[in-house]
Amino acid sequence: SWCSKKQSVIALSSCEAEYVVGSLAACQANWLQSLLSEMKVIDNITVVLKVDNKSAINLAKNPISHGKSKHIETRFHFLRDQVNKGKLSLEYCPTNNQQADIMTKAMKRDQFLKLRRDIGILCFDSLN
Repeated sequence: SWCSKKQSVIALSSCEAEYVVGSLAACQANWLQSLLSEMKVIDNITVVLKVDNKSAINLAKNPISHGKSKHIETRFHFLRDQVNKGKLSLEYCPTNNQQADIMTKAMKRDQFLKLRRDIGILCFDSLN
């Protein structure tokens, strides 16, 4: 699923911003997993969430409250809960490989073509 909207929370760091977005993505993944399970398409899989911020990944995996994270609202710790339950796995994905960027950012032609190829979109010229 994909959406674009104004951010409803003000983050004080890139780690916090990625953690909040990861939590919201975990909610979407949980809903999609329930839907696919109900339709008998899949059952009991671990969803892999690709995150480009190692600090956010460490924050989600480590249950110890850090000084920098004490101001993050409790509702965003859903991400940590899903990781601890094994329903969600976090994987580091470098910024250059973030496939969603093709929908949200301006980029150089080479990067655009690489990401377009990675998500499986073909140009009509290459089909002939």
